[in-house]
Amino acid sequence: MMRTHDVDRAAPSRLRLAVIGAAALVLASCAGNPRGVLAPVEQTAPGATRVDMLVATTRDKAANPAEMFAGERAPKSAFADIVVSIPPASARTTGEVQWPRRLPGNPATDFVALRADFIDQDEALRRFRRVVSKTPQRSVLVFVHGYNNRFEDAVFRFAQIVNDSGAKVAPVLFTWPSRGSLLAYGYDRESANFSRDALENLLTELARDKSVGEISILAHSMGNWVTVEALRQMAIRNNGRLAPKITNVMLAAPDIDIDVFGTQVSQIRQTGRPGKPANFVLFTSRDDRALAVSRRVWGSTVRLGAIDPEAEPFKSDLRRRNVTVVDMTGVRTADRLNHGTFAESPEVVQLIGMRVAGGQTLTDSRAGLGDHIIQITSGAAASVGTAAGLVLAAPVAVIDPNTRNNFGGQVEGLGGSLSDTAHGVR
Repeated sequence: MMRTHDVDRAAPSRLRLAVIGAAALVLASCAGNPRGVLAPVEQTAPGATRVDMLVATTRDKAANPAEMFAGERAPKSAFADIVVSIPPASARTTGEVQWPRRLPGNPATDFVALRADFIDQDEALRRFRRVVSKTPQRSVLVFVHGYNNRFEDAVFRFAQIVNDSGAKVAPVLFTWPSRGSLLAYGYDRESANFSRDALENLLTELARDKSVGEISILAHSMGNWVTVEALRQMAIRNNGRLAPKITNVMLAAPDIDIDVFGTQVSQIRQTGRPGKPANFVLFTSRDDRALAVSRRVWGSTVRLGAIDPEAEPFKSDLRRRNVTVVDMTGVRTADRLNHGTFAESPEVVQLIGMRVAGGQTLTDSRAGLGDHIIQITSGAAASVGTAAGLVLAAPVAVIDPNTRNNFGGQVEGLGGSLSDTAHGVR
């Protein structure tokens, strides 16, 4: 008869075998994106376009200057000025980021950095004002990325969105400390909480700046959590009002419990413009597999980004809150998780550009390729939970280069953890 502690040891062993088998498939696939792509190249290519963005971050500096910022948390916000060169239209597919296969990247075929400067807050404001002064309506677009994003992931993705949307804006990237690892969901979630005050402060400073005309916010996945929390805090501090210059809040595939979202937005009654609430736009997909896993991890009924907007009580609640919904359910793309259709679809990024530029209502439900920001996790601190997460992650890693970059290290470190777990239950 098998004893209790023998059962406990056998389970991690079986999980470990499953992980190793899955890892063999993953590690046999091609390598992911190179690291250190933000080392500036000397010149761009004919026909290439440029995106000049201000960066505000709660990340700590990376040991490698070509990565600029890492996934660890910093005690205070830092700033950077980055110019990204995007290859000519003839050399790329709209909606995709053309990552360099080797370093340095080739501006004729790859996204590359032309400038990547660490700057202080005063210099950041000076450079930002130069950019926004040349922008029609002095419009600003703030992007908040999701879970499992390295710094350079967020930079290149935002540059792609700005370029492909055609939005005439001053781009501001707010990037929080994500470790860019599939299994760092818990750390990333806490980092989002850690960054709420910093994002609120950034939005407040932008709204106070006389050079700014209006502010739009685009958040993705877990980035919606830090965004809505920051807006909630702003409203609580200002008698239920957001800063009057915040005109558009676009929530793409938000990884937020639907009930929690209701309590968050209940604090936001209107903007500082009497009778003119901010426009909230929600991008949803009921076949978002990543949010389906997140729902199981959290044990919630439904995540905000996966609701059926025609079902009650969601339909009435969203109408009452003046939330416009873009339902992208049923779209079949190369993004097998259906989690990032907002970024790589030419139709959707152009709709975002129209929303920012002219205030048109977003009603088009067509969407395209996702951005591979993978929202799958074990959500558990225990080694057995981590092993289960790795098994779930393995098929994702085959199609997602960022997952491949982190998968091997997670598997390598799993052996000792499983051993510790087995010994701990004897």
